[in-house]
Amino acid sequence: MDNNTDTTQRHYHALELDKILLRAAELTCCEDAKNAMLSLTPSKKLDVVNALLKETSDAHSLSGRFGSPAFGGLTDITDSLKRAKTGSSLSASELLQVARVLHVIRTLKDWRKKAQAGSSVLDVYFDTLLPSRYVEDKITTSIISEDEIADNASPELAAIRRKIRLTSSKAREQLEKMIRSSVVQKYLQDNIITIRNGRFVIPVKAECRGNVPGLVHDTSGSGQTIFVEPMSIVEANNEIKVLESKELDEIARILYLLSAEVADIAGSVINSYKAAISLNVIFAKSELAYKMKAAVPIMNDKGVIELKKARHPLIDTEKVVASDVSLGESFDTLIITGPNTGGKTVSLKLIGLLSLMAMCGFMIPAADNCKLSVFDRVYADIGDEQSIEQSLSTFSAHITNTIDILKNCTSKSLVLLDELGAGTDPIEGAALAIAILEEFRAKGARVACTTHYAELKEFALQTDGVENGSCEFDVATLRPTYKLLIGVPGRSNAFAISLRLGMEHKLIERAEQLVSSESREFENVVTALESRQQEIEKKAKEIENAQRKAVKAQMKAEQELERVKKESQIELERAKQQAQEILTKTRAQAQALMEEMDAAKKSAESGEADKAKLRSKIKELEKIADPVTKKVNEGYILPRPLKAGDEVLIFDIDRNATVIEPPDSSGKVLVQAGIIKTRVNVSDLRLITTKKKQTTYTGSKRAVNRSNVDVKAVTEVDLRGMTAVEAIMELENAIDSAMLMNIGRLTIIHGKGTGVLRTEVQKYLKNCKYVRTFRLGVYGEGEAGVTIAELK
Repeated sequence: MDNNTDTTQRHYHALELDKILLRAAELTCCEDAKNAMLSLTPSKKLDVVNALLKETSDAHSLSGRFGSPAFGGLTDITDSLKRAKTGSSLSASELLQVARVLHVIRTLKDWRKKAQAGSSVLDVYFDTLLPSRYVEDKITTSIISEDEIADNASPELAAIRRKIRLTSSKAREQLEKMIRSSVVQKYLQDNIITIRNGRFVIPVKAECRGNVPGLVHDTSGSGQTIFVEPMSIVEANNEIKVLESKELDEIARILYLLSAEVADIAGSVINSYKAAISLNVIFAKSELAYKMKAAVPIMNDKGVIELKKARHPLIDTEKVVASDVSLGESFDTLIITGPNTGGKTVSLKLIGLLSLMAMCGFMIPAADNCKLSVFDRVYADIGDEQSIEQSLSTFSAHITNTIDILKNCTSKSLVLLDELGAGTDPIEGAALAIAILEEFRAKGARVACTTHYAELKEFALQTDGVENGSCEFDVATLRPTYKLLIGVPGRSNAFAISLRLGMEHKLIERAEQLVSSESREFENVVTALESRQQEIEKKAKEIENAQRKAVKAQMKAEQELERVKKESQIELERAKQQAQEILTKTRAQAQALMEEMDAAKKSAESGEADKAKLRSKIKELEKIADPVTKKVNEGYILPRPLKAGDEVLIFDIDRNATVIEPPDSSGKVLVQAGIIKTRVNVSDLRLITTKKKQTTYTGSKRAVNRSNVDVKAVTEVDLRGMTAVEAIMELENAIDSAMLMNIGRLTIIHGKGTGVLRTEVQKYLKNCKYVRTFRLGVYGEGEAGVTIAELK
């Protein structure tokens, strides 16, 4: 931003960006990530800012769906890895830190694999993560803690420690024999075995030193006890010391080998660690967005700001008031007026802080589709001691800051000025403030300022590109609402506040008389504008509520439509299944009927009885093919002859109609159902005497004749005793039923006999498209008397 970094940071500090960064830093998991968060600076490049916001948005989306990834355990091991690459041996503590970092890298990689949500801009970081489960496991299985190496770290170490335990056990056994011996016990201070200088010893009374031959290793503080290593275990102790030395050498060798393994992957681990730090920063931004209920703004580089329901992120969520703020589109300068402690400074900081947050890649606490701009410089003259609760500054401090801003601002700058021109003579201060605003506008900067001067309100009303804004104040409660109103200048409300606080009415009247007529007229205009603004907001809220109800009703209607579609689909599938059942049954019976007809044609002796039987079967076949039963005439008789204008029910199709002409000679009645005129037999009409009771004549509905389409589960078919033709027909029916019931295996019993029936069955199965394969039965299934068919 500015060449002078301290000056730039001062402006950021005035807008409290440092507090936002600190709050986000507290959500990181390691020191490096925290430092990276605290060192963030706003970017002035639109493409960079959009990329940063996309990263935060993707992290926000992934966290919402799959939970946040775990970063605990990240530690800066860069120095250790670099030393390993030079051939140095790392300590057990350093190697364990490497293993912990490798574990975090692996869990992050696994988390992304489980979070199957399509591609993400964060994948460039996740793809950089290169875990090494081999090195991680090798370290964790070899090193138990910073002070202990596992026995199974190497076969040599296990063997050395086994020998140490065995030799120590033998030495202890010898010493225990000595301290249990009645000869030696009288020379001992205590019947115990202890260790001095890494060697087993026994406590001997000082005066009995010559009675226990051995090496003295220590003396008690009182001098009454000496610790003697008996000569009988000197060799054992020497062997233990040698073995312990070998143990240390072997541990050093193990640590060196593990360090060499780490050195081989040092480069990838360093890159993975940096990627993990970046991800930790991004997901900390995402977590902060959840806490602030934030949204992603739409960025531009045209200086356009349009905030909707924006909330200051540093004010208690229970107390903060959402505001709508706009700047840079229809006007480039916003003058905010209103009483003290009314929220003017908060509104000013809100504009600057949310802009800086977005330029750092933070989502902002506001409604969706807010617009913010990137700026090359963001200036804030709010005073060194300024905070949300307090405003202390002097005229000289303001002017010094303003001069500095005027020298450095550009057409891409955002300038925020608190109490412009305050601290001096009101007339001169107002004139100076107008001149300063004109200079900023000449440079093309976007400006927002607060003031108490009425002259600045008039300047905004009379100047294109300059707009008034005010912080709403409730005179009844003597409290500000902290709501920013764009397009309405604020009033001081001094008279109203004084009256509410108990000042005598005559004093207020005298003060009003001293105010010029122009000032009174101006205040009246402001009052009218405020009333109009409140009316517009009220109507806007009513429209918003109506739109919300309409959207809710539309969603409900769409859900109902979707439900009806699903039910229709279910009914359609059910109808298809019933139709398939009917088709299968009809096909089987039609095949059988054709066989019988062929047989009848060949037989010269077929008589009337056979023909009647065939006709009966044809009618039965027609009944199966048409499962819809016609309504049964219930013996209804018209109560009187029909005449034109009568309301009737066409019984056959359940449709109301109106009689146009009475029955003709053939019994046909001309009726109109809707826009259709048709002639209907009088026997199919029912007179409707009362429209409310028309449902009385609906009669029985059309229904599917399910008795003809019931299909039973078939797993075997017995063809014994049938002719070849009969057997094939029965087999076809059995296969159709099995296919409908999704039965994959059919047992066909044809008996052994002469084998003719078996040959015909297998010949049919060979050409049947529904059969995958078939075989003769085995022992226990019926052997050659049975064929097993596997269906498709």
